[in-house]
Amino acid sequence: MDIETTQDGHLGHILLNRPKALNALTHDMVRHLDAALQAWEADETIQAVLISGAGERGLCAGGDIRSIYEDIRQGGGAATAAFWRDEYLLNAWIAHYGKPYVALMDGLVMGGGVGVSAHGSVRVVTERTKLAMPETGIGLIPDVGGTFLLSRAPGDIGLHLALTGMAIGAGDAIACGLADHFVPSADLPAFQRSAAAHGVTAALAAHAVPAPEGILPEQRSWIDVCYAGESVPEIVEQLLEIGESAAKEAAEQIAAKSPTALRVTLRSIRRAGLLGSLEAALDQEYRVSCRALRHPDLEEGIRAQVIDKDRSPRWAPAASAAEVDAFFAPLGDKELGLS
Repeated sequence: MDIETTQDGHLGHILLNRPKALNALTHDMVRHLDAALQAWEADETIQAVLISGAGERGLCAGGDIRSIYEDIRQGGGAATAAFWRDEYLLNAWIAHYGKPYVALMDGLVMGGGVGVSAHGSVRVVTERTKLAMPETGIGLIPDVGGTFLLSRAPGDIGLHLALTGMAIGAGDAIACGLADHFVPSADLPAFQRSAAAHGVTAALAAHAVPAPEGILPEQRSWIDVCYAGESVPEIVEQLLEIGESAAKEAAEQIAAKSPTALRVTLRSIRRAGLLGSLEAALDQEYRVSCRALRHPDLEEGIRAQVIDKDRSPRWAPAASAAEVDAFFAPLGDKELGLS
């Protein structure tokens, strides 16, 4: 089974079990996760839920990108749109789950992995955590509620992460509001046993320790200046001119991404910052993601990064202002409809 559910004392445990695929989410996995959460929310013997990933490499590296590529080529993206619908509904439910939802964000946590962890009420990172929303590198935008989360990070750090797709460690994940507690990876089995036997609060008291310092808070001196630009080209120009090596590196990372995805991501993050709820941001993300299925950069980005692995995507020219606007247009009777 790609998802295993077990009960240990008063703790319901969800194990994402595709270690060879970095526990990448499929539609069936989303359905099984949803069913387990429904059953456990109504089960009085379950006091908390914990989610973790099988294998040594991480919780979850995102959605099954290869299947999205095949669906675009063979089915026009219909199956992917259906998958995203159920995934985004699940993300919203996790954010409001009626019992403590504990995510062990050990190792890689990317894309859809952020969606099944960072909306939880108890988010645990380790010294092995590498968290990222790298969607612009395949011609997509941060989704699964990522625009909502990133728009609420201090200053313009969230926009920096969204445009570059860079991975961050435990200290920065906590500083950005994407995680809450640090537990050394070697202590996770004991933490889980303690949560099952004594409850989540007691487990945190016994095993959580101060996280290592992140690097992003001190970089706000140039991040907030550079990312105040009105457009992606302006942001890149400021990154190159400010005289910081990390800023130059960020400019180079941005330059490698889909020009259209970057423009839509900039608009998405700034709009999400003005939206009043996760649900409204998910509605916006669904519109944008469905439109991305019809843009050539998504297929090309997946081809370059996952299928052929030549790492040399041939991006389409950057979308015009009107074309960017079209990504946000309502979907009519196909709206996600959360807000």
